[in-house]
Amino acid sequence: MKKATINTIVNYINDNAVEALYEVRDELTAELNKGAEAKAQSDALYEAAKAVVMAELGNTPVTIGELYEAVEADLPEGFTKGKLQYAVTRLWKDEIVRTEGKVNTYAKA
Repeated sequence: MKKATINTIVNYINDNAVEALYEVRDELTAELNKGAEAKAQSDALYEAAKAVVMAELGNTPVTIGELYEAVEADLPEGFTKGKLQYAVTRLWKDEIVRTEGKVNTYAKA
């Protein structure tokens, strides 16, 4: 079921004050918020790592491997090389210059 559908049902229950459906509303609301805490933790992890990575990343292009080696000790626990690559290539791509090659390199924008 899509979130929009669940939201529509919850809003209908709220607007029409259907007593018997309040239990259903609570269950649907819980389903909507199920991943919110995990997402908040993930967002905080990436935000903490961003400060470390951006402080290290300079104007000299480096590979993801080189960058990870340089910041690994200072990254939050659980922040892997794969997460670094995802963040650099997706989340922070507007703040980083990518130079394509046999192995892509990255530098501050």
